[in-house]
Amino acid sequence: MRVSLIITTYNRPDALLLVLRSIEGQMKLPDEVIIADDGSDSESQKLITDFRQSSNLNIIHSWQEDKGFRAAKSRNKAISKSNGDYIVLIDGDMILHPEFINDHINQAQLSYFVQGSRVLLTQDKTNQTLDQQKINFSLLSNGLQNRKNAFHSNILSKLFSNKRNYLRGIRTCNMAFYKQDCININGFNNEFEGWGREDSEFIMRLLNSGINRKNIRFNAIQFHLWHNENIRDSLEKNNAILQDTINNHTQWCNNGIDNYL
Repeated sequence: MRVSLIITTYNRPDALLLVLRSIEGQMKLPDEVIIADDGSDSESQKLITDFRQSSNLNIIHSWQEDKGFRAAKSRNKAISKSNGDYIVLIDGDMILHPEFINDHINQAQLSYFVQGSRVLLTQDKTNQTLDQQKINFSLLSNGLQNRKNAFHSNILSKLFSNKRNYLRGIRTCNMAFYKQDCININGFNNEFEGWGREDSEFIMRLLNSGINRKNIRFNAIQFHLWHNENIRDSLEKNNAILQDTINNHTQWCNNGIDNYL
């Protein structure tokens, strides 16, 4: 199974650098790393170019013009460039545990998508991490919120991971699915612009199409660098699109990944 790791980013090169370094430190490397760039400026582009030249990672930079928050389109474009059978989505401020990719491979299951969790870093811990550029964390590290999510255990993962279909807690910062399942519902809905609900609507269509949810715990651990919350002025419009998908049991969106395949 070929794995494509897709990273969403926008104008945060200091965080992206640490994420890329954490990918280099994986026990099992992804077959390719695709950076879904929602219009970052030249500083981020230079970082990606320089890192690609010095790294053994297979890095693809998928960039689109900056016209506001357009994560759905950015992810679709990145997925369309992928060569993997299995897609793992993260955000560009998520530092990965060394077993992250290996865990996702082991947790992959036909007819399921996987939703992982995250460990939140405090603002002070985030600033310290960015200054010192240290990416190694443990259960006992200072500055961790929801600390229990930092404990890696295959035994506990088998005991506490579960399979239940619901929308609560859906986050594309730690999500994985088979590429074909994504294409079968036409990917993310490009109609979503502005922060919010593009991930939940995508998952709702996966559920409507018969793909189930698998929640993993104590595996696929990532450490989320603190940031200010995104502007939410598009949330009412985006909520309406999501609700329409729920009400109509929609499986296919008309404006999706087929624009780029």
